[in-house]
Amino acid sequence: MMNWILKPFEELTPKELYSILQLRNEVFIVEQNCPYQDCDNKDLRAWHLMGMQNDQLLAYSRLLAPGISYSESSIGRVVSSPSARKTGMGKKLMRESIAHVRNLFQTDTIRIGAQLYLKKFYESFGFIAEGDTYLEDNIPHIQMLRKPK
Repeated sequence: MMNWILKPFEELTPKELYSILQLRNEVFIVEQNCPYQDCDNKDLRAWHLMGMQNDQLLAYSRLLAPGISYSESSIGRVVSSPSARKTGMGKKLMRESIAHVRNLFQTDTIRIGAQLYLKKFYESFGFIAEGDTYLEDNIPHIQMLRKPK
C-alpha cells in the first residue's frame, strides 16, 4: 500500500532527503543523460511529496508556493521510480500533488515547466500548453498552466 508523506524541507529526515536526491539523480541525470544542477535552492522553500511503499521511495514531486518558480504555484521534479513505471504511479502522484497544492496554497492555479514528451500526460490533468517550446538542459520543454474549472 502506498503511503503519501508531505513535508517541508526542514522536516525531512536525512534518509528521506537522500532517497529524494537519489531518485532524482537516477532519473533526471543518469537515465535521461542530462547533467544539470539539480540542487537549485528551491528545495529549501518547497514542500516535498513522497510516495513510499515498503520503505522505498517510488514517487516524488516538490510543491512550490506562488512566487518561487512562477507567479503561480508550481509542481516540479515530478518523478516515478523506474521500478514503479507502468503501474499508474505517475497519475496517482499528479492527483496527490494537485490536491496538496490546493490545500497548502489555497489555489487551483498551477504552472509547470513540462518536458514536451509528457504534454499529453499533463493535459489529462487539465494543464494547457502556453507559449513556445524551449530547451532546458537540452531537453524540449513547454510551460503549461492549470486553472480552476
